[in-house]
Amino acid sequence: MATKPPNDAGEGDDYEPSLKGTTYRVYRFMLKQRNPVGISEVQKSLGLSSPSVSQYHIRKLIRLHLVREEGGGYVVDKVVFENVIRVRRTAIPTQTAYVAFFGVTLIIMLVFLRPSVIDSLYFFALAVNCTALGISSYEMMKTFRRF
Repeated sequence: MATKPPNDAGEGDDYEPSLKGTTYRVYRFMLKQRNPVGISEVQKSLGLSSPSVSQYHIRKLIRLHLVREEGGGYVVDKVVFENVIRVRRTAIPTQTAYVAFFGVTLIIMLVFLRPSVIDSLYFFALAVNCTALGISSYEMMKTFRRF
């Protein structure tokens, strides 16, 4: 199944069929780097057979408008993973915000809002908060494993 390359109007943003195998590994590696990476660095880090193999996959990513050349190397220009926020060159799962929120509210409930006698409403609020924290943590870890 062939897909048309993305155009400047933002159409054709379906990268999934093209972003697989070694190209996907190269993209993931580049996404995790804080500085521009060179062709030989990609080859050595991913154990590719030659620099021309890494150059092929980087050029493929450039054609997909996912990577651009910068500062003598290449950097990710567009993040295509779902549920990921990019802050400069760091990819952070959106679930991280939920984990932080539910973690802080749980601490506040346990430290500052603890009643002298634990009643069913407080216990229910703790259970809901712990469940939300657990689900958010699980989803965050799933996203981290994907990239």
